[in-house]
Amino acid sequence: MLENQIYEQLSNLKSKTPLVEAITNYVTINDCANILLSIGASPAMCESADEAYDFTKLANAVYLNIGTLTKEQELAMPQAVKAADELNIPVILDPVGCAAIPRRIGFIDKLRSFGKVDIIKGNLGEIKSLAGVETKVRGVDSLDMGEDGVEVCQQLAKDWKCIVAASGKIDIITDGEITALVHNGDDMLTKVTGSGCMLGALTAGFCGANTDNLLASCIASFLSMGIAGEHAAQHNRGCYPGSFRVFLIDEIYKLTDTILRDKSKIEFV
Repeated sequence: MLENQIYEQLSNLKSKTPLVEAITNYVTINDCANILLSIGASPAMCESADEAYDFTKLANAVYLNIGTLTKEQELAMPQAVKAADELNIPVILDPVGCAAIPRRIGFIDKLRSFGKVDIIKGNLGEIKSLAGVETKVRGVDSLDMGEDGVEVCQQLAKDWKCIVAASGKIDIITDGEITALVHNGDDMLTKVTGSGCMLGALTAGFCGANTDNLLASCIASFLSMGIAGEHAAQHNRGCYPGSFRVFLIDEIYKLTDTILRDKSKIEFV
């Protein structure tokens, strides 16, 4: 039944045009906005500490990315979490760099004191760092081979009472009880800056339109990025990073429920 619900998420998103409040990093903010538009959502990058609380109450989902954390963002993000918690708006947190910069784990703990975080979406190195498990990273990139990835994600999901989604060669998405492995994707996704951030934004878009089933929404977002990446790489010059980045946005725009169903490579464990 969950699998069928996954393939209904995209048409639901396109029919609802969810507003996503995104406080995200400056390296990829434009890419996040464009991929949200391409999938059918409405992006809003409101990061003013004076406005985040009130604006979040207008949104359908919140995406927080700490990749280039500024003082203004440090003040705005707790306000967004507080407002989202009051109105039960889903919050998707991308803990970029927390495995390399321990201070960021403390900031994440602070955010959680203001309200719930529904989905933690990161690479496996970041997820392991939050779980207190030793890992290997190079800056914001994970070098972890992922042998114990499923177990770590499941445990963190249970401990934090949220959905944990780890991107990698095989994506892991779990609520602690149900675990999906998404085998879609292409190595070219690792050759452009921001594919992980775009995935986080997509996840917020899906969750904003489908708040009654966040696990299905999260899986659908990972599936969408993986399939779009595969299709983008097949284009003439799709093997070059600059062209691939453009094709990726186009392929996200072209996705349908039927494409997701026909091209999906999902394994439940």
